[in-house]
Amino acid sequence: MASTQDSLFEVLTPLGFSVRVTHAYWELIITVKHPVMAGRESDIKETLAQPEEIRLSRSDPNIYLFYKTECIGRWVCAVSKRLNEEGFLVTAYPTDAIKEGVRIWPK
Repeated sequence: MASTQDSLFEVLTPLGFSVRVTHAYWELIITVKHPVMAGRESDIKETLAQPEEIRLSRSDPNIYLFYKTECIGRWVCAVSKRLNEEGFLVTAYPTDAIKEGVRIWPK
């Protein structure tokens, strides 16, 4: 993992692990993956810290999808991967649908 000096932010999730993103990786997200998320770091922090729902990926048991309502029928989704008790942001995007997968929080 990258040094903590390169960390853009780190957020403790309700699942008890922290999710971190580096400056370089956030730049990749907002320039290549989902440019619409540029300037929305605070939305992602809030989604990770205070989600309305967390789902486990159907394809990878180490991938968690955090959702928070953006407006009626729209959510912000922050996707994180947890390895060895450390989490990192995979991607983040606005969506009009919550993905299938087991809802793990709140129970």
